[in-house]
Amino acid sequence: MSNIKKTGMLHRAFSLFLFNSDNELLMQRRSPQKITFPNLYTNTCCSHPLSTIPLEIDDTSGAKHAAIRRVKDEMGITDISYEDIHFMTRIIYFGASGGTCANSSTWGEHELDHVLIVKKDVDFVPNPNEVSETRYISRSELEELLENEEEFPVTPWFRIIARSMLTSWWDNIDKVHEMSDERFTSLVSSTRE
Repeated sequence: MSNIKKTGMLHRAFSLFLFNSDNELLMQRRSPQKITFPNLYTNTCCSHPLSTIPLEIDDTSGAKHAAIRRVKDEMGITDISYEDIHFMTRIIYFGASGGTCANSSTWGEHELDHVLIVKKDVDFVPNPNEVSETRYISRSELEELLENEEEFPVTPWFRIIARSMLTSWWDNIDKVHEMSDERFTSLVSSTRE
């Protein structure tokens, strides 16, 4: 964390939210082996575009390609296409990892996070090195879970998105393609440590 605090290093990320035809959100619990934010609940898939993969270099387009790659690696989902993914916004956030892994207090994130939504029924087989638990939740269950973070601890980016933007998108999930705005950026931070 000291290098992030001292230099303000920022890197690109994406957060993919996958909804099924019953308008339920597929969530995962991060594996206890994860270096950052182990054992926390979060959205369907979150990771980083890589500068070594040409399709992932461009801003929003790169985030979508990275999401296709990582949702396969993390969740075993192979039937999401580029066209299925809707870009919603970008957020900038900072968060210390905490958690239970060795040296977890030294880790954290300072990210420009591209928020992506997919509505599609999919089959999935989570990678146990990445994901320890999965569950679909309804919109009303989300509100209950966010009120009880002692039993349902969530990642900082999920908390920010869920509390500030997710419910309006969820309420309009069948029109989400109309809500995308590649020009919009939300600057939000989380200093929870």
